[in-house]
Amino acid sequence: MKLSYPVCIYPNDTEPGFTAIVPDLPGCVTCGDTMQEVFEMAVDAASGWVLTELEDGNLPPKASNIAEVHADEYPDGFTSMVFLDMDEYAQKWGDKAVRKNCTIPAWLNSFAEKANVNFSAVLQEALIEQLHVNS
Repeated sequence: MKLSYPVCIYPNDTEPGFTAIVPDLPGCVTCGDTMQEVFEMAVDAASGWVLTELEDGNLPPKASNIAEVHADEYPDGFTSMVFLDMDEYAQKWGDKAVRKNCTIPAWLNSFAEKANVNFSAVLQEALIEQLHVNS
């Protein structure tokens, strides 16, 4: 899932650097020492905000039209866009567990339980190998 959101960037008043606010994601505020860093931090903060919503079973908020988002309430502020690759971010940072129910033969279950097999670990390892995912 790829998303984009308007972001308001403005220079800090009391210290060097910049602050970024993503108005569509309440409380999503970050800062950086350079313009490049503040954009990187904005992408990271917005991605983390959206990932939390997704892991809680919610849809991400709809992005506002950039023409309707104004950073002029801040001196020298401007509006830009941040682009989020949620699949990549979730693969790297997502950690919420999801319960999966599967069926195996009773005889195999008996052998596995006697050997103290961790079923979740075996399934995770098999999926990682099957999907060629680097964990």
